[in-house]
Amino acid sequence: MAALLRSARLLKFTPSALLQITGTIRTGPPLSRLYSGALGVSRTGVLSRQSRPGVESSGSLAGRHAALCVRSYSVATENKDEVSNAVLSRQAQHFDWALAKLDTSVRRTGRITKTMLLRIFHDICRAGYPSSNQALLLLRSCGTLLPEMGLQERTELAHRIWERLQELGAHYDVSHYNALLKVYLQNEFRFSPMGFLDKMEVAKVQPNRVTYQRLIAAYCQTGDIQGASAILGFMKSKDLPITEAVFNGLVTGHARSGDLESAKNILSVMQGAGIDPGPDTYVSLMNGYIEKGDLDSLKKTLEEAESANIRLVDRDIMQLIFTLAKAGHQQHVPEMMEHLRQDRNYIPDAMNLCLSLITQGLDETAFAILKTFSTTSMYSNSESENLGTFFLRHCINMDTPLEKIRHYCKELQDSNRHTSPLSFTLMCALEAEKIDVSLALMKMMQEQNYPIRPHYFWPLLSQLAKDNNTTGAVKVMKGMQELGMNPDVETITNYFYPVFLTTEAARQALKDEGINVPVDGLLTSNIRFLASNNLTELYALLSDPSHPAVDMGSFRSKLINGFRKFDDIQCMVKLTKLIYNDERYTKLDRTNAETVAFFLYNLIDNMEENKVQEQEDKLRDYFKQLKAANIVIPVKIYRGIRNILDPYNVPNLIKDVYKLVDPEDLSSNRYLSATPPVTDLELKSLNRLAELKARNKPLSTSLKQTFLALSSEEHMQRALELKQQYQEHMTSGAYAILIALCCRCNNLDEAMSLKREMSLKVSSAVLDAAKYISLVKLLAKNDRLDEAVDILKEMKENDVVLNDYHLNLLFHTLTSVVSNGGGANAVRRLQDTIFTLGLAKPTSNLCSPLIGVYLDSNDLPGAVEAMLECQKRYKQLPRIHDIIVCLMEKGDTELLQKAMDVVSQERGEMAMLYYLLCAFLQTGRYPEARKIIETPGMRAKPARLQWFAEKCVSAQQMEPLEQMVDMSSQLFDCDRDEMYSYILRLCKDTNDWQKAEAVWTKMQEENIVPRERTLHLLAEILKKNGQKVPFEVPETFLQYEQEANDKKAAPSLKDAKTDYQLRMVSLCKKGKPKEAFAMLKESDKKGFILDFYCYDFVIRALLAKGSMEDAMVVRDIAVSHAPIFQLSDIANSLIVVTLSKRGQAKDALDTLKSMLEKDQVPLQLAISRLLHSLGNLGDVEGIKEVSSLMEQLGTSLNLSSMVFTKNMALAHVKNDDLESAVEVLEEVYTRPDHKNPSLSHVFKQILMEENDKALDKLSAMAERLANHFACYRPATDLFIQLLEMDKVEEAKFMLARINAIAEQKEVLKSYFAWMAQKPGKAGKINTLLSLIPDFLEKEELFSYLIKSYVFSNDLASAKKLYESMQEEGLVVDELSLKRLATLYHRAGETVPFSEPPESIRFYVEKLKESRANSQLAKE
Repeated sequence: MAALLRSARLLKFTPSALLQITGTIRTGPPLSRLYSGALGVSRTGVLSRQSRPGVESSGSLAGRHAALCVRSYSVATENKDEVSNAVLSRQAQHFDWALAKLDTSVRRTGRITKTMLLRIFHDICRAGYPSSNQALLLLRSCGTLLPEMGLQERTELAHRIWERLQELGAHYDVSHYNALLKVYLQNEFRFSPMGFLDKMEVAKVQPNRVTYQRLIAAYCQTGDIQGASAILGFMKSKDLPITEAVFNGLVTGHARSGDLESAKNILSVMQGAGIDPGPDTYVSLMNGYIEKGDLDSLKKTLEEAESANIRLVDRDIMQLIFTLAKAGHQQHVPEMMEHLRQDRNYIPDAMNLCLSLITQGLDETAFAILKTFSTTSMYSNSESENLGTFFLRHCINMDTPLEKIRHYCKELQDSNRHTSPLSFTLMCALEAEKIDVSLALMKMMQEQNYPIRPHYFWPLLSQLAKDNNTTGAVKVMKGMQELGMNPDVETITNYFYPVFLTTEAARQALKDEGINVPVDGLLTSNIRFLASNNLTELYALLSDPSHPAVDMGSFRSKLINGFRKFDDIQCMVKLTKLIYNDERYTKLDRTNAETVAFFLYNLIDNMEENKVQEQEDKLRDYFKQLKAANIVIPVKIYRGIRNILDPYNVPNLIKDVYKLVDPEDLSSNRYLSATPPVTDLELKSLNRLAELKARNKPLSTSLKQTFLALSSEEHMQRALELKQQYQEHMTSGAYAILIALCCRCNNLDEAMSLKREMSLKVSSAVLDAAKYISLVKLLAKNDRLDEAVDILKEMKENDVVLNDYHLNLLFHTLTSVVSNGGGANAVRRLQDTIFTLGLAKPTSNLCSPLIGVYLDSNDLPGAVEAMLECQKRYKQLPRIHDIIVCLMEKGDTELLQKAMDVVSQERGEMAMLYYLLCAFLQTGRYPEARKIIETPGMRAKPARLQWFAEKCVSAQQMEPLEQMVDMSSQLFDCDRDEMYSYILRLCKDTNDWQKAEAVWTKMQEENIVPRERTLHLLAEILKKNGQKVPFEVPETFLQYEQEANDKKAAPSLKDAKTDYQLRMVSLCKKGKPKEAFAMLKESDKKGFILDFYCYDFVIRALLAKGSMEDAMVVRDIAVSHAPIFQLSDIANSLIVVTLSKRGQAKDALDTLKSMLEKDQVPLQLAISRLLHSLGNLGDVEGIKEVSSLMEQLGTSLNLSSMVFTKNMALAHVKNDDLESAVEVLEEVYTRPDHKNPSLSHVFKQILMEENDKALDKLSAMAERLANHFACYRPATDLFIQLLEMDKVEEAKFMLARINAIAEQKEVLKSYFAWMAQKPGKAGKINTLLSLIPDFLEKEELFSYLIKSYVFSNDLASAKKLYESMQEEGLVVDELSLKRLATLYHRAGETVPFSEPPESIRFYVEKLKESRANSQLAKE
């Protein structure tokens, strides 16, 4: 093939050789954005018209996902065939993650960053065994999607990726070679097209039409028309279509060969071939005129395009602007900019143009483009105040001259486009570790009276320490002094000393350069550094009699680190003794003994259990030597250390600490013991109880255990007799057990009597939620509604908190009222009380019993009215499907229309259509259902389809399920494999192998690629019935399961087993895992061996309810039948969650480790709950270990790094180590690259715990960050949390101390938005406005208030607000008007204004899009 086309000397092609032709230019203007444009030759600039963020780019990335996933590539190496399924599964998950990450970036900004691409590349390499899809994704990203990289650098990156992935076993097909060609064209890389074809032949890869088109483009890019004609002739001989893209390439080729006349004649040739020249063709021709300097022809062609009705969009004009600037015709750029329309996607496109121009050194033209941003109508002044940050950052990265940067910063600030451009530019320079640029920018800032802080220098010194660059470090310190700053203690200790081998060398370097450091600062820095790195030198220094006094508090934390790192016990003892005896190292208000004792407490407190156990011998030796040195500690310190060590199982270490207690303290604490007394908790026997009473021993615990034993057997009468016998020993816990027992035995009078008796005896006693609800249920059952309501009110007064389990109990309570003949009024009264008191939020489930009253009595009008009442009051549509089905069966079209109108108005037309679809299918009206499916614009809603499919499977209704699967084949975005899997599940449950075989045939007709799960399911059905499996099934976990079941399950029991499994799964889905557990134990006793999925399903349901012990019993049952059984990722994650909630963080961490060893990926919820638990327990080392495990996992699970930081800080607070907590948080906020993360969770936790000491410390930190570092986020978060806790006076005080809080508009606005969507929060909004009245424009403020009133269903307040807006002449936006109209509709009133025609969702999306574009402009 290549030989036929070869017309010149061939050049060898290898990816590593870069295909470079000697003497050619390897750089040039980039081409069209990746995945845009057919060829890219006709578009030799930075943008193309086909690629649009959010539209074409989504199709280019996400739209290609399906094709990429089903592409069948062979594996190049045998090693890949041996890879475990777990590894391949994680690889597939990583590909989805990488695709989503890149796709999001492209849709939002139209580009990706080098850092992001390299991170994904390294992750793929680290995981090993890259797939062809991953290779294709990475290669396609190396073109114009990287406008911040130079052309040569982009090409080199593509080659690096090609070679590395090939080494790791990636298989390349024609799509990969075409992708590489596209990258070459976009990066204007010179290579030999014939050599490229030769290499494809060697690799036995057959070129296709796209390959030839791009090779033509490559020839035309260099002006080689002869080479392009050879390939063009070959394409004609093979009858391959010649598209517009080929002609566009020929236009460029003739233009670059100098034959502009022939380039223009191509347009006539195209018309003769029946192809009308499009915008791409005209742009290619105009680029040719620009490159040759024929600007008159450029203008003429622009006019011709306009007269031919060719609409050039902004991207086309930007392409011409780029070419003008690159060709040296910058003076004509303003004239071309007049043609910009600033269409919808102008901002992201213009940003990418600016970046490309800066990369080419054309920053002046880029700045001219940037200045057009503020003229767009979509931005208000408040939204555009930080315009151009992306521009300044890229100028720093591309080493733009500082004088130009100064000019750009000045103009941005003078024009109010950016509030602090110089500060931001400095931050960029520090991030890029450019020393000279950073120091120069600091000097500029100082000249403009900006404060320079010591922490500005830390990023530079940190990198220099990593590089051991002493010269650079001294240079930074010298620059610091030249700016009039003396290095502080932290800078010298943490950032300067680590650069040098010794502190003496560091001090000498400072002295040689004449850098003056205060003696006190130098002294403290030296001590802190030695305390953490060299205890021997530290002792020599501190023991010198001439050494000045230094408070130990200034180096305590460093000394603790040193003691933990080193094993020199002698030196540790000498240092401790020195501090104990020498008053120079103790504060005036504290004794030496107290100083040492506090140090010892902090030393132990900073060590985790495993560290204490590892270093027990070292610590015992240390404490023994302290005893020999006559060092003593107060008894209160001993108690604190003992409390820490008690759970660690180190009794000998506790005894050694005990020996240090001051003898005087021991004499006054005669009962002090090294080990706590043991209490007998196992006395359950009645005889033993009598014996204890005879001996006057405490009975409360034993009595409670006895009641529990009697309660488990439901021996109510015996328990009541026992209560009379031991009346004086009854506690609130014992009463609670008896009350619950009486409720279970339906003895209402005795239960209420016990409750009254408990209240009289223990006035502060409060029952738990489950027992309260049992009383309510029993009272309602006996028609004593008033008392039931009183119990609910008592729950509210006692702040009883309900979880999901309790909500389920409430549902069954309301249902029992219906089943016992209670009327609608009884249900409504209980339901209203629950919601009004705020015991539970209204849900469809809790509202459904009210509908059940009417449906059970066949009162359909009443059911509809009750449903409408729930929608109006609670925004719920309970049992809407059942109502619609009943109305259809009855034929009541009027009521049906009324119900559908409400659904359409409240949930949208799509939801209404799906309700109708499911009802038509349920009632057998299949033609009507098909018409619903064929509605224009109808698309798949997986959740709704799954709901109906699961309903059919559970009820074993094959016909409606088959009809739904058949009809949904034409639905957009419908997962066909998922649909057919539901039929196969039902076939398995009914053992219908003929139907399953027919389903397989149908899937082949639809050309569906089945998932492995579907294949296993089908194979299981066929094997069970002795049928041949018509495909190869991989031998995996599920196959082992089937083999184990086939061996152990008797054929006669299979139907019973299936019935058990269906009932268990159904119970779990209904929130009854306890009943499912009981059924599982029953099936196990009968010898049934269930499917693995059933065991796992029950385990997950139990864990979701917190029943850890029962879940482990199920696991043991499964393992006893099949040793290969393993818990799924979700089940293990739920174990981590359950253990974390119980405070068993250590066990949760062990479970997480076990998961990772099995290649399982935990849920994000599991990690966040574990971190929260570790933080609450003060387990600092545990949090560090989880962080390390997540790094090894290779994916962040979308967890923010601040999750670790916040919980680390809370752990330090829990340990009363407030200095470390402050240090952890300050480290985040003093980094130049910090992104102002929120601290609301930390402040909220501290406020809830009423930890005033921690609050004082952290509020001081927030104030310090605000005053010294101009970092206001922590202070603002604390201010907001004070308002949330109704501490208005404290919030006022804080606002008075830090006025800048009122200027944090974004944070305050986010708080406004959050409050606006919470019912009843309008008061807090007004409180905040009373403190900071003018931080929002009135229109925006009123929109939030209207939203709040709508969520609170407060029409009266909304009316007043709307009237005041009209009086002030303010314009109400469409979204607010639509919300207000909805409020009028709910109240049944006429809307007094013109209601916007679209849905609320439409106006919300419109607002989101506007804000997204605004954010792009700021970036």
